[in-house]
Amino acid sequence: MTNTERALLILADDHRDSLEKELYKLTAPPTDAQAARIRADKMLVYEALVDATHRLPDHAQAGILVDEEYGADVAALAAASDGRINLSMPLEASGKDWFEFAYGDDWRAHAGYFATDHAKVLIRDNPGLSVPDRLQQAERLKIVSAWAIETHRNLIIELLVPATDDDLESVGGDKKRYDDELRPKLTLTVIEFLQDHGADPAIWKVEGMDRAEDAAAVANVAKRGGRTAECIVLGRHASTADLDRWLEIAAPLPGYVGFAIGRSIWWDPLTDHLAGTIGSDVARQRITDNYLSFANDYLKARG
Repeated sequence: MTNTERALLILADDHRDSLEKELYKLTAPPTDAQAARIRADKMLVYEALVDATHRLPDHAQAGILVDEEYGADVAALAAASDGRINLSMPLEASGKDWFEFAYGDDWRAHAGYFATDHAKVLIRDNPGLSVPDRLQQAERLKIVSAWAIETHRNLIIELLVPATDDDLESVGGDKKRYDDELRPKLTLTVIEFLQDHGADPAIWKVEGMDRAEDAAAVANVAKRGGRTAECIVLGRHASTADLDRWLEIAAPLPGYVGFAIGRSIWWDPLTDHLAGTIGSDVARQRITDNYLSFANDYLKARG
């Protein structure tokens, strides 16, 4: 995909552990009724995305990123949408500090259950973290990358670069300074490390940057050594103002082809729906409008 082709605008809804604990306030594994509610709300998010597709221009491709655990019905519908909805599904277990497979040694079988357009792996990494843990994670990612190439799958690596205690201490505990001053270069270092250890995705899903030169550097390193990987901007449950700025910076740059935004789109509508202050129709409309707002902002900046 090049910057002249369709923008890939993914609505990310593969959250599991954080969803259970933070949105649904569960302190134990969900009951059958609770799991059914989570599945129903994931379907509501998907239906809102389908509504949005009618209002997207031809040069935009809608996508859904959804998990098997609560979103199998959504995945089946997206896979049968005749290309209307691009389908991505995660391979990683949810709520882990380091990459583990969601279904252990059966991950390959589960990855083949649905006709996905992309498989996704979430990685948290920082050069200041444990070397043995980093190497083990990189080895697992190498295995996934080789599998993706051998099976002609398109792999998305979602990369988060969390601050270490030393990082935060160096910027006086200011997370905004960490994002602006340290995270851009650390992101480049991590991508190079993972590439050197065998990571070879089709797409890097990366945190937004506040400066165009930093965003461009990430897109450039994604193609290091003749690689062809593209980049999309992730949401990180950021504010609308932050996301709009990140999208405005990234969208016109070569190497960026879209976004994958989730909680910033559906968290508040689902929270109100759970509280009973709005019905499902209103929640669905709000999710549609939120998604289209980011989509239109991205497409406008892309030009």
